[in-house]
Amino acid sequence: MARALPLWLAAAWLMGLTTIGFLVVPLLFVYLPSPAMAGAMAAHLFTAQTVLSVACGMALLLLIRVPRCDIAAGVAPGLTLWALGGVLLALLVELGVAPHIVAREDLALWHRVGTAMYAGQWVCAIAVFATLSQSALRAPSPDGADIGAQV
Repeated sequence: MARALPLWLAAAWLMGLTTIGFLVVPLLFVYLPSPAMAGAMAAHLFTAQTVLSVACGMALLLLIRVPRCDIAAGVAPGLTLWALGGVLLALLVELGVAPHIVAREDLALWHRVGTAMYAGQWVCAIAVFATLSQSALRAPSPDGADIGAQV
């Protein structure tokens, strides 16, 4: 299980972004009585997603440097760039864009910027997950069994 932890973290990060950004928040605007209520709830959900993104990204950055992490051994430099990019985008959205949206300053502009940065973070999470998935299929398992056959 510990060997696959980076892959699980990448999956949690990617699926959290996908679920919150592309399913839950749009449904808030459909089913809540007013856009103001939906926006307030969306802000809380995006904050929670930022915490998840930063936690998963930082844990990945730490785990891929562990010598025993054979899944990430050959791809650590690329993973580092994608994970760091995703974490930085998450923090920029939360600390740079969200305050402008909450203050209702030039909403159209800040929503576009926030959406673009969220999509960028999503691309980073996809790249991390895809790279770790491919690496896990190629990495030999500790007990000598073919991991690709188990997937």
